[in-house]
Amino acid sequence: MPRDLPRSIMVYAAGFGTRMKTLTRDMPKPMIPVAGRPLIDHTLDLARAVDPERIVVNTHYKADILQNHLAPQDVLISDEQPEILDTGGGLRHALPLLGGGPVYTSNSDAIWAGPNPFQMLRTAWDPARMDGLMLCVPLARAVGRQGGGDFSADEVGRISWGGDLVWGGVQIIKTAGLSAIKEQAFSTRLLWNPMIEAGRLVALEYPGHWCDVGHPEGITLAEQLLTGAHV
Repeated sequence: MPRDLPRSIMVYAAGFGTRMKTLTRDMPKPMIPVAGRPLIDHTLDLARAVDPERIVVNTHYKADILQNHLAPQDVLISDEQPEILDTGGGLRHALPLLGGGPVYTSNSDAIWAGPNPFQMLRTAWDPARMDGLMLCVPLARAVGRQGGGDFSADEVGRISWGGDLVWGGVQIIKTAGLSAIKEQAFSTRLLWNPMIEAGRLVALEYPGHWCDVGHPEGITLAEQLLTGAHV
């Protein structure tokens, strides 16, 4: 695989899942069943379709449950102990496992109905003009979204903050900028902001539907989306 194409995928699964309320009292959010399978398995199915060299999953909250589930699967674990490191810090912590070059990152609390998000990003990735490529969903097709959008994009996809594009949680990102960030635990926003200022963070619009399964109501909505019952 060429060096300028991402070879590894980072799946975020360390969070506390507080929006899930009592559902995460005894299990981490990625283990909540959706259509009879743990939520994270839906993400891993999509990730494997691009044949990555490695998939890394980070863990923290109730890590043993998630690690036991993943043990038979071909993934590497980046355990964040004693402190959780947030998305940016977690990505930096996992770099020794991910290897060099750009990487995919993915949240593990969404369901996609349409083209494979990882394949879409791989096809559109242009490292000569991009430091990051984010898959975004228009607010009207973001099922279960609570609140407004995250971004807007100009005619060539360059991102700015604010607008009706919802980030779907899957991206290709160059990681070199992580070394300059002083904080230990930090959001990927600190990595994105210089890219936005340079016009090198780009949005790719997803043509299907996406469902946020970060809150209890999202489970039923996601199952409806998977069965084609969502209108």
